[in-house]
Amino acid sequence: MDINAFSPTGLTVSFTAATTAPTSAQAVSSAPTTRPARQYRVINTGAVTVLLGVGATDAAAKTAAASIGAGAVPILPGAVEVLGFPAGSFFSGVTSTSTSLVYVTPGEGI
Repeated sequence: MDINAFSPTGLTVSFTAATTAPTSAQAVSSAPTTRPARQYRVINTGAVTVLLGVGATDAAAKTAAASIGAGAVPILPGAVEVLGFPAGSFFSGVTSTSTSLVYVTPGEGI
């Protein structure tokens, strides 16, 4: 099994996670539609944990960010994660206090 370093296949998008879920950012891959990006590098630049919500629409991503039970993925302060989600996903996030800038890049690899 080959392990490849993360390679971007689209532009990085960002959003500012806050105590109320902001408008989602859609991370679109420029990879061929026969092999769309299903991996995303997520960077939490802030000093607080972000509950990352992911969905097929802006509304779905904001709903998922509401809690772990709703489907949120916790991203620790300063974390850089490579996670798998459906191609063309929308991303939003909630914090318990303060705000946190989050970057999302579509790509391949880990």
